[in-house]
Parts: sequence; structure tokens; C-alpha cells
Amino acid sequence: MIRAMYANLKRPPRSVTDWLADVVRAVAIVIVIVSLFTLPFTDFAVLSMSLPAVMLSRMIGLRSGLDLVTCVTVFVAAGSNVIDLYRAWTGWDLIVHAVCTGVLAAVALVLLDDARVIEPTGRRRTPIVVATMAGLALSAVWEMIEWFGYRFITDAIFVTYDDTIGDMIAGGAGALLLGVVASRFRLTRADRAAL
Repeated sequence: MIRAMYANLKRPPRSVTDWLADVVRAVAIVIVIVSLFTLPFTDFAVLSMSLPAVMLSRMIGLRSGLDLVTCVTVFVAAGSNVIDLYRAWTGWDLIVHAVCTGVLAAVALVLLDDARVIEPTGRRRTPIVVATMAGLALSAVWEMIEWFGYRFITDAIFVTYDDTIGDMIAGGAGALLLGVVASRFRLTRADRAAL
């Protein structure tokens, strides 16, 4: 599994979309490093939480378009917190929760598929159920992290019951939509190294 992830990571980009995804990855890494020295620690921590997903999307061999969308979405989600877009733009929080949870559900589906926990994606109904469950689980974990940050780190984090439930509904809806897509199309590249 580690060898396959390494092989996918070192695979040279073959399309414009591959190059764009790698540029977003590189920019994300540079911004996180710079933020360590220029931003409050909490902002650095939020930005750095995006890096595993940004790297994992390439390591598991997501299709190039999905890889790019994952990188952009996850980093925009983290950056929106740092520049306070969630408070500035009404509804932005729900949009980001839906899209971000959807792409993270795609990553979860591929990992579960490779571990042979579920059937392969594409032309099956299993991904609809599994993606939705994974999205709801990821949403719940995220909301617990938000609550922990609010309770023990800073009260600047916005946490209310309505916000929590709304975020989880949006995340579940995004994951459900991704599950429908995954039930009809492969999420991974044809030339990826199998995990």
C-alpha cells in the first residue's frame, strides 16, 4: 500500500489538470510554511489541517479533475476560516461543508475500496450509502473538533446548535451527491498504482 501511494505521488503530471493540481498542492505547502511565521498559531493549525487531504488525493490516485477539485476545495475551506469568510458571506459555510465533505467522502470511498471493505466504485449502488455515511461521520468529527476548539482554545470559533446541525446536513448532502457520481463513474485514474 505504501509503495503504491509513493508510486502515485511520484508519477509525473500528464495533463493540464494534473499540473494545476500539483501547483495548488505546492502553493498550499508554501502558504502553510509561511503562515507558521506570520499568522497566529490557531490560523497556522487550521491551514495545516488541509495538507493531509491535499497530499492524499494524489497518493491514492484520484482522477485528475477530482484531484484538482479536492485540493482547491480543502484549501479554500481552511483559508475561508483564516480570512473569516464564514462570517462575512451568508451561506458560504454550508456551500463549503457540502463540497468539502463530498470530496473527502470520495477519498474515503477510494481508501475503503482499496482496503476491499466495499465494492469498487463505478456502476454500483454501494457508494451512495457508504459515501453518505462517511460524509456524515466526517461532518460529526469536524463539528467535534470545532466544539473542542471553541471550548478549550478560543471562543472566536462560531459554534451553535443550529450551525452544527446545518453543517452536518450540508456535509451529508454533499457526500450523498458524490456517492451518486461514484455509483456511475470511477473516482480513480486508469493508470494509478493500485493500493
